[in-house]
Amino acid sequence: MKRLRTPAWIARHVAMVVLVVGFLGLGWWQVTRAAEGNTLSFGYAIEWPVFAGFVVFLWWREVRHALRGPREPGPTPAPPAAAGPEPAPTTPVVRRPVRVSRVPATPAGAVEDGDLAAYNRYLSWLNANPGARPGDYPG
Repeated sequence: MKRLRTPAWIARHVAMVVLVVGFLGLGWWQVTRAAEGNTLSFGYAIEWPVFAGFVVFLWWREVRHALRGPREPGPTPAPPAAAGPEPAPTTPVVRRPVRVSRVPATPAGAVEDGDLAAYNRYLSWLNANPGARPGDYPG
């Protein structure tokens, strides 16, 4: 129960009470309006208490979750016995970083497009001069 007395939980408790009281008050207000002849208020008279119930439901779920605490890993259940040889134990997969080649993507002997070559020179210049603006490009 001590977990539910932190400042964050006190704020949640207060918010829940304020919202529930407010929603039920709005529901009662819609009931009085419906009694005066406003037929649309009958729907709202049902809707506001549903909102209040939803707030209580969320609050209760969070309280139960907080009281339950973190789950501790328990023993892993054994898989059902299967006919045949046992599978080999799996090893964890280690992901290696992707290696990127620094060689140009054009194959040797291929003719480059002039515009593409100029654009690549421009990008290379921008990469070599990180503080420069595009208008500073000499080419």
